[in-house]
Amino acid sequence: MTDQPPEQAQEPNNATPHSALRIPCTLILASASPRRREILARLGLSFVVVPSDAEEVVPEGLSPAAVAQALADKKALVVARRYPDATVIGADTVVALPGPPPCIFGKPRDDADATAMLRALRGRWHEVSTGLAVVRDREMWRDTITAAVRMRAYTDDEIARYIASGEPRDKAGAYAVQGLGGALVAAMRGSELAVVGLPLRHLAELLLASGVELPIEPAAIVDAWRPF
Repeated sequence: MTDQPPEQAQEPNNATPHSALRIPCTLILASASPRRREILARLGLSFVVVPSDAEEVVPEGLSPAAVAQALADKKALVVARRYPDATVIGADTVVALPGPPPCIFGKPRDDADATAMLRALRGRWHEVSTGLAVVRDREMWRDTITAAVRMRAYTDDEIARYIASGEPRDKAGAYAVQGLGGALVAAMRGSELAVVGLPLRHLAELLLASGVELPIEPAAIVDAWRPF
């Protein structure tokens, strides 16, 4: 994690005005992902889920890591505007094949798009970047974590069976390493939870820096989908 000071939170230009609303908890996860919800629960903190309605438009001219960070920032800021007294967590994950220029994969539009992504990734190394943003009291703490994944040389029939399972439809890069898609993966380097979508140790460091009290030291967190 970088040692940069917290940044002044800036609203995205296309944010939709909302009146401040009351919630029963001061920590918000701005994501509808059940995987991120499950991972965050490991910290033992009370939190609520308020999915961000920020438009996931990939900014042009940015590196994959910068894209993930920009989208995480946007998600957190949109929800923080609605709940200014809360601490809001935003996250976004992108998959990219090396370039130049890099080929960035978000969530597939449909099954045909998912098939094209998996064919492009087949037998190759690619990077998975997850951007994290924590907004509290109009300040932002942020970090991006990147891992490397190599896919197996799987067949078109394997792709078709995986697509038929329905799992790829809401996953960056059209696969879930923690699910059936793990069978398509040959090797991994770096944070497994960055690939899943919420690198918990890094997030814990950001929360601690923002003033959130944690029941566990970040250094004690195992950054894996199955920690035991």
